[in-house]
Amino acid sequence: MRQCLVLLCLLPTLSDGLLGFTQSAAAKGVLMCNDVPAKNVKVKLYDEDTGPDLDDLMDSGKTDAEGRFSLQGHVDEFTPIDPKINIYHDCDDMLPCQRRISVYVPKKYITKGATADKVYDAGVIQLAGKWAGETRDCIN
Repeated sequence: MRQCLVLLCLLPTLSDGLLGFTQSAAAKGVLMCNDVPAKNVKVKLYDEDTGPDLDDLMDSGKTDAEGRFSLQGHVDEFTPIDPKINIYHDCDDMLPCQRRISVYVPKKYITKGATADKVYDAGVIQLAGKWAGETRDCIN
């Protein structure tokens, strides 16, 4: 009987650990290509995962006519999330597929719960030129 009571007391804690906890992030910014707003550029907010686990898509969208984007989303994870913004663009590019750059959201912008309390402002990002860590992505 005593073991059953202990198990009942621990059950909420155990289930939280098995399911992870909800975390959220939000980001905004402006994309430019050679000082012209980069409109209709695909942007995605991910939780970057390592190992065999795929990155978790938290939100996606496209820039408006002024090059602005705003993303927010949440995911359940056991450990703190690693939010990043992936930008898929063709600025100064004639090659097949799109250029992909990633901008990492600082940890202080992660919120517990499904709604982000703070929005990371990535500022104005000039897509022309080369970026460290830039890759190509044909399926995004």
